[in-house]
Order: sequence, then C-alpha cells, then structure tokens
Amino acid sequence: MNEEYKARKSRKRSGFAYGVLGAIAAAFLITAVFQWKGITINVETNEPSAQADELNISQDDQNEVTQAINETSEAVVGISNSQNGIQGSQEAGTGSGVIYKKDGDQAFVATNHHVIENASSLEVILHDGTKADAELKGSDPLSDLAVLQIDGEHVDKVAKLGSAQDIEVGQTAIAIGNPLGMEFAGSATQGIISGLNRNIPVDIDGDQQPDWETEVIQTDAAINPGNSGGALVNLQGEVIGINSMKIAQAEVEGIGFSIPMDIAKPIIDDLETSGEVQRPYMGIELQDVSQIPRSVLEGELNLPSDATKGVLVGSVEDGSPAADAGLQKYDVITKIDDEDVDSLMSLRQYLYSDVETGDDINVTGYRDGEPMEASLKLSSQ
Repeated sequence: MNEEYKARKSRKRSGFAYGVLGAIAAAFLITAVFQWKGITINVETNEPSAQADELNISQDDQNEVTQAINETSEAVVGISNSQNGIQGSQEAGTGSGVIYKKDGDQAFVATNHHVIENASSLEVILHDGTKADAELKGSDPLSDLAVLQIDGEHVDKVAKLGSAQDIEVGQTAIAIGNPLGMEFAGSATQGIISGLNRNIPVDIDGDQQPDWETEVIQTDAAINPGNSGGALVNLQGEVIGINSMKIAQAEVEGIGFSIPMDIAKPIIDDLETSGEVQRPYMGIELQDVSQIPRSVLEGELNLPSDATKGVLVGSVEDGSPAADAGLQKYDVITKIDDEDVDSLMSLRQYLYSDVETGDDINVTGYRDGEPMEASLKLSSQ
C-alpha cells in the first residue's frame, strides 16, 4: 500500500512539473509569434493603481486652484469702515474689496455698498499690510456695489476681470477675502458653482418689503462676514463675481452669493466715472397697492374690486417725465408697455433691466376708478 501511495504522489508531481513547463513553453511560443509579427508585449509585474491615477488628477486640480489663488489674492484687499460716535471716530466694521484698475498714480477698488455704508472715513489694507486712505467714488444700494479710489503707489497687482456668462453648475469656484476681519486676511475657500441666475429679494429701506431683486451666482464656497466685497474666482484666476449676501441662518449652510461680473462691471464703471448709476427715471413716488387697505382703494380711489395689484402714485415731481406725460397723484399703474406691474419691485425690474434712458414707454392703469393711459419718455435723474 505504501508503494502504491508513493507511485501516485510521484505521478502528481510529474504532472504538475510538466504543466508548469508547458505553460512556460506556451508563453515563450506566444511571445515569439507576436514578436515575429512585429507586436511587442510588455509584461508588468506591478498592477496599475487606480488610486494613483486619481491622486495624480487630484494633484493637477489642486495645482490649478493654487495657481488661481496666487493669480488673484494680492489684488484682494481689506476695507475698514470708521464711523463717528460719542467717543470720536471708531472702526465700525471691516470687509473686502478687489483692485480692478490702476490708472496713473491712482488705483480703484470694487466692494459692496453695505461694507462702506455710513462711513465717516475709509481705509484700504493691501495684501502686505500697507494701509491707504480711500475716497468713496460712488455707491449704489440697489446693486450693493461701491467703488473706492486709493493712491496706487503700493499697488502691484490688479485683478483680471472675467465673465460669468459661460460658467456651469459644478464648476470650481474660489472665494477670496477677509472672513471675520483682518486677522484672517487673504483667506481662500474652495467650492463649486451651486446655481445660476438666482434672484434674491433685497430690502433697501428696512420696511420688510423687497425693493429689488439682485441676480446672483450661488456657490457653496464659504462666504462669511468680512468676505463681502471680495472676489469669486475661476480656475483661470479671473474674477467672475463680487461676493455678497451670506444667508446668516443657523439651519442654512453652504449657500453663499456673488454678484456676476457681467452685471457688476457696467455699474462699477458708472460709479467710477459719475459717482452714481445712470438709470431711467420717471419722477414719481410709488407705493404698492397690496400695502394699502382695501377700504381705501375702493372707497377713496374707486379702484375696481378685481384690481388687487399695481402701484399707487404718491407724488409727481414737477418737470419730470411723469409730469410731462400728465400722470397725477393717486393714479394707479398696473402695466408698463406689455408688462404687468404687480409691485414697485416689478416696476423697477422692468425700468432698470428692459428699457433705457430716452426710450418711450406706455403706462396704463386707473384714475379715480376709470381706465387711464399715458405715454412718457424716460430721462436720467
């Protein structure tokens, strides 16, 4: 029995050996055939690593982010807002700004209106800590933009302004600014473009009613207090937006907003050259019909019961386009051209976005309960 077991074991070993030799011979034969056919085979002893490929891609992306930050960060500055108080002038807050132009010995900084609002004096802090007194060239509450002028002696870097027209959701976005004050100057946060063409209601006069809708870019790049007025940058190092309006609610995270550069640029140009934004002007004070008691609308203005939206003319300025067109106090405007006027905000949106100074517009509505129509030529204020 021992002899039979040994014989079986010997045959198994011989079979295994012949199998190995056969595999080696086949490998050499196949290699020889491929080489004879002009085909080269490279045998890799190490398996390719998908993780290594991902790491290389990640490193490339990070290099682009780093280059974009380096391209722009020196053009992003701090802004100190000082206001007069009982104990004299004191710093009331800080924000960020973007140096977008240098002309001769002067440089110009774009920021938010709310960053410089009510300031008695303004100071710009450059990337290297140099401080420069700033002159307010112009500010616009409606768009939340402002322009400052400083001595350009120490300005070495000007931001490259880009366009937000071709950006896509998911594209990398980098916010650069000074969150929580100058202690964290030059901070950069990375995220993506989260949404496009967002319209955010803005209450300018503090009456808890929206006065305007600002079109913004939504991003999840962290934009904290102090970042306002800073730059939203793409991977090419171009400024595609001016950061503004952080939603400050405990239950909301990862939602920040930036004014697209295509919207901001013409406003910045107006503020730099004339100190204000040139918008079409009618010359009337208005109030939303929805804010007026129904008893007043029907009892004193004789407004039809189905007229629930529009704006009431509170006063007409002498010599204005509205006065020339014959508009009167207590007229109710419900439509401009073919656009319904639901509120003061919708009227502004149409005037400031769809028509220009010098255009003729048709106004329809009610006067003492009867249909009214007027035509006027828009002017600049």
